[in-house]
Amino acid sequence: MSPVSEKVTIKIRSREYAVRGSDDREQILKVAAYVDEKLKEISDSKKGLNDEKTAILAALDIAGDYFQLKREKENLLREISNRSQKLIQSVTKALN
Repeated sequence: MSPVSEKVTIKIRSREYAVRGSDDREQILKVAAYVDEKLKEISDSKKGLNDEKTAILAALDIAGDYFQLKREKENLLREISNRSQKLIQSVTKALN
């Protein structure tokens, strides 16, 4: 378990929040900026939504981004594994 870092003040939708986390200050600020940008995108594209619906749509959008990146990572790891196995087989064959 990572130690909790110092308190960091973030700004989301023009409101300030004091948060603590296991990430460093810069990472917390990056995450807050990303969340703020997603909320802005949703509220700009869908006028008239209340804060709750905006937050839910932003959370779904962020979760979609997360799962897409996770899928891409798994595909890359699988590709690296496949290429590594082929390389090992080629080297083994060349040495025999």
